[in-house]
Order: sequence, then C-alpha cells, then structure tokens
Amino acid sequence: MKKEVILIALGGNAIKQADEKGTAEEQFRNVRETCKHLLEIVKRGYGLVITHGNGPQVGNLLIQQEEGVSKVPAQPLDVLGAMTQGQIGYMLQQTLINYLQREGINIPVATIVTQVLVREDDPDFQDPHKPVGPFYTLEEAEELKKERNYFIRKVKPAGERVYRRVVPSPDPIRPIEGEAIKRLVNAGVIVIASGGGGIPVVSQKDGSLKGVEAVIDKDLAGERLAEVVKPDIFLILTDVEKAKLNYGKPNEKDIDTMSIEEAKKYLEEGHFLAGSMGPKVKACIRFLEFGGKKAIITSLNKAVDALDGKTGTLIYKNK
Repeated sequence: MKKEVILIALGGNAIKQADEKGTAEEQFRNVRETCKHLLEIVKRGYGLVITHGNGPQVGNLLIQQEEGVSKVPAQPLDVLGAMTQGQIGYMLQQTLINYLQREGINIPVATIVTQVLVREDDPDFQDPHKPVGPFYTLEEAEELKKERNYFIRKVKPAGERVYRRVVPSPDPIRPIEGEAIKRLVNAGVIVIASGGGGIPVVSQKDGSLKGVEAVIDKDLAGERLAEVVKPDIFLILTDVEKAKLNYGKPNEKDIDTMSIEEAKKYLEEGHFLAGSMGPKVKACIRFLEFGGKKAIITSLNKAVDALDGKTGTLIYKNK
C-alpha cells in the first residue's frame, strides 16, 4: 500500500528561538529537537516533504552584509535566500540522516535548492510585509528606520519587542524545480525543498529566469509545492498549539476546527495577523481548495498528537 505523504512546513522556532543569538551550535541543537519529532512521524509510516522558514537567518545575513560592505561586496537578497536554503537544508538533512541510521531506517534524505516563480509587478514590492531578522522595541525600530531606511512593521499585538524589519514578499506562483522534487518524493526520498519560501525569480521576455530582491512566505510557497507533489496532509508547525480568535486580547479563544468558509471569514475579520498566522491559514485554504485532504496548524512538539486528532487546529473542506 502506498504511503501517505505529509508536507511539513517548519516555523522559525524549529531552527532558532527568538531569544537566541543564532550560533551554529544553537541552531543544530534546535534542529536535533525538531528531527526527533520528524523521526516519530517517519516511524509511523508517513512519507515526508519538508519546507522551512529562514526569516531569522536571512535577517542576520542582511545585517552581516551591511556591516561588512567596506570589506567585501554585499550580496543581494535572492542570493542570501539561496545561502540560507543551503545552510538550513544541510543542518536538517545531516541530523535526520543520523537519526534514521541509528534506527536502522534506510530512507534517503536530500535537500533541493529551489527557485520559486513570482510576478515582477507583485504589489508587495511597493508595500513590503515579510518580517525578517530580530525583533525590536519601538525605540530601536524608529532608530533603524532613520539610520538605515528600513521598512518596519508591528508583527505581534502585545509585548516589548513586537517590531521587525519587513521586505517584499511576493505571492508565489510555482516552484521551478517542482518536477524534480516530485520524482524524488515518488521514489520514496525524504525531500527538503523550497526552504525560506524558495529563491524568488521572475521570468524574463526570453523565458530566462532572474532572481529578485524579496523573501517569499514559506507557508504560501509550501502550498504551491503541495500542488506539485500532492501530499495527503499539509502540516504547518509553528510556535502555538492552535490558531486563535482575538489573538492577544482578553477574549482570546482557541480554534479546534474550522471549515474553509469559516477560515475565510476569520481571515477577513482580521483575527490572523499578516506577518504570522494569516499566511498559514491562507495556505491551508489554498491547499484544500486545490484538492488536498487535510490541513493542520499546530506547534512542533504537538505534531504527532495533532496527526492523531488530539490537538491542533484542523481546517477542513465544507460539507
């Protein structure tokens, strides 16, 4: 019998925690914890396609480019996206290979550097929304806007450090390497792909591809990848156990299940912030409307329980 396949979209906390500096040691430690959960899913007989965010990593690289520009040439944002795809893919695949070997499980793991097609006239190039890099206080945010001409947005409803730099995040169209990824998945390979939302590229008049300065949302790009590989389940793992109504307010409420129509209604009412839960819910809606069977949002440490129906937010097709 053919394995059920899960496309897992890992949040930034799977690789770097908000209070960490982002050293290689810290990131490998987080990846080891992440891969323990992934291993449990593999042991249950599922096939895996893995995608991941890169906001903290690409944000840190941007800072390094700006600080080191007097010594070495700065690299554009699409190149930084490729660099972080390689970095995080390496960490995930090495750790997962080690865990599988210890369990005597002979499943190959491969990372595919993935380009994702976007529109050159996407409106987000004029009105950026994608958070990257560290969180800032209001004072720090105002200073960065003046000193470095950053676009800054509030991405959390409450707290001291709720501001982040934002860069263009065009809506993804399709992964360029989709056919190669599909063949690997069909052959039983655990594939890590479209990391950080993929490297944003546009198609020029002659059909050639060119990178653009942007960072694509990894959940929306993960859904476009799902349209190609057609997994049975789309599992978005983030830092909260369930999506919430009235997030950050006194009347905050967990969402156990919601239909596509309910999800659209809540999205329109503003319950899901554009820089965090909004793209996740939007990606789940797209996945189900394209023909996917099941979409789940939950925290990393509750992934197995959510697959068993014990927790998480399940989004389902209307009856």
